[in-house]
Amino acid sequence: MPAIHTLQNPRYRGIFPVVPTTFHEDGTLDLDSQKRCLDFMIDAGVDGVCILANFSEQFSLSDAEREVLTRTSLEHVAGRVPVIVTTTHYGTRVCAERSRAAQDMGAAMVMIMPPYHGATFRVPEAQIYEFYARASDAIRIPIMVQDAPASGTVLSAPFLARMAQEIENLAYFKIEVPGAASKLRELIRLGGDAIEGPWDGEEAITLLADLDAGATGAMTGGAFPDGIRPIIEAHRQGDMDQAFALYQRWLPLINHENRQGGILTAKALMKEGGVIACEAGRHPFPAMHPEVRRGLIDIARRLDPLVLRWAR
Repeated sequence: MPAIHTLQNPRYRGIFPVVPTTFHEDGTLDLDSQKRCLDFMIDAGVDGVCILANFSEQFSLSDAEREVLTRTSLEHVAGRVPVIVTTTHYGTRVCAERSRAAQDMGAAMVMIMPPYHGATFRVPEAQIYEFYARASDAIRIPIMVQDAPASGTVLSAPFLARMAQEIENLAYFKIEVPGAASKLRELIRLGGDAIEGPWDGEEAITLLADLDAGATGAMTGGAFPDGIRPIIEAHRQGDMDQAFALYQRWLPLINHENRQGGILTAKALMKEGGVIACEAGRHPFPAMHPEVRRGLIDIARRLDPLVLRWAR
């Protein structure tokens, strides 16, 4: 008899950071750096990773590059940790096809934002429901709904809970909207056992409140999982004083990533530590301001994360 997966018995939990996409100076994919990035993150103690997310600059990649990155990452990880592949697309058919391709290459889960385009193109709940239902029909692995401000789409807790109860593979939720902890509590209350994985997002800026609300996983930036994982572990073991002390220690770096450095933070730290060769985003994404980068490295050196010494 197959195992029953619930909030108390999820398939996946813990820290699943976003893997940055690494480029050469000319903007082409740097697959050697990509592999070192994955090796570093696994050595830093991740429970799994997520590729092709927004913090992976997925919006700047061609379809062919997505295929190369998915295949390269899954083959290089080779089952050492589970890999979540982001398959977001406005088109239902394209999203379903991307999800099936990711599954066939070995993805453990797919992460999907609701369909949106630009500042104004949105679809009603009935179409969002059908969008996720068709993606579910195309695969056998779990779907994580990415509930993020970037989509501009309001996904109410009752609607998310109903989808979890009615759509077979839809079971995980990355909540990164304002008031995430309250939404997580309501989602768990309404969805019951259908909510297998309520997760924290947004670079762990609300991690402690979200763990208190029942989050069992966190999708953070990729540069210092060795700092964030002990917070999650202490909280899971019921040591709230230790969880608070650790969160207090790492919060300046978490805050600098979330509010100052943004998407390029992980790559700047990885470049500083010799993990990757180039920290640039893909044009036209602007470079990090030198003073913001200086502040980032100064904070990081005070904390001594593995990223700054892994390649030594």
